[in-house]
Amino acid sequence: MEEILRTEDVKRAFPVAGGDFWALKGISITVPKNSLTILKGRSGSGKTTLLNIIGALDAPTSGKVFFDGKDISNASDKERELLRRREIGFIFQSVALIPVMSAYENVEYALRLAGYKGDYKERVMDCLKLVGLSKRASHMPQELSGGEQQRVAIARAIAHKPKIIFADEPTGELDSATSLSVIGIFKDLIKKEGITFVMTTHDPKLMGYGDMVYEILDGEVISTTDNTEGRNE
Repeated sequence: MEEILRTEDVKRAFPVAGGDFWALKGISITVPKNSLTILKGRSGSGKTTLLNIIGALDAPTSGKVFFDGKDISNASDKERELLRRREIGFIFQSVALIPVMSAYENVEYALRLAGYKGDYKERVMDCLKLVGLSKRASHMPQELSGGEQQRVAIARAIAHKPKIIFADEPTGELDSATSLSVIGIFKDLIKKEGITFVMTTHDPKLMGYGDMVYEILDGEVISTTDNTEGRNE
């Protein structure tokens, strides 16, 4: 499969009393385009540190990160900011919707931040329809269930048509049935929007839904599962 992202021997150190703490100790992964890649690991394994680096929120101490064929390992803060604004989307466990804005306004705000050039209203409603919330557009976050709030967050993340979306424990606060529905939405968007998803989780029930699954422990990849064969053209 064609790749959209790749890391080569990525390491990340954080200064602590008495020396450096190596959160990542040489991570090499490949993320196939138009797929769901899962980073599996318990709290403290390094998976969120890795997500921050491949999501252009942080830079590696050493090693290389290639996004869409371009080496972004040593990108400037401004270059990483533009990359995040134009080509990357994020979904967080805490949802982080703006409480004084309706579902529609939350998604529209993402378009404004990204400098979207198309028709705002059409794109917002298309995104809400894709996640099954077109009839809830005028509702405020507090009027929505946890699962509905997460679906608004997904609509917001896809609004500016990013190439890839990074989701940090997006189902961590949801029940099993709602978690599976979120994964179903991810899979549907891969087909309909041509988006690539990378998500972190420690939920073993979700592993079988990943096209690629990397298990991370103590800053290293300890197992790789490739389920892509037969799933895509």
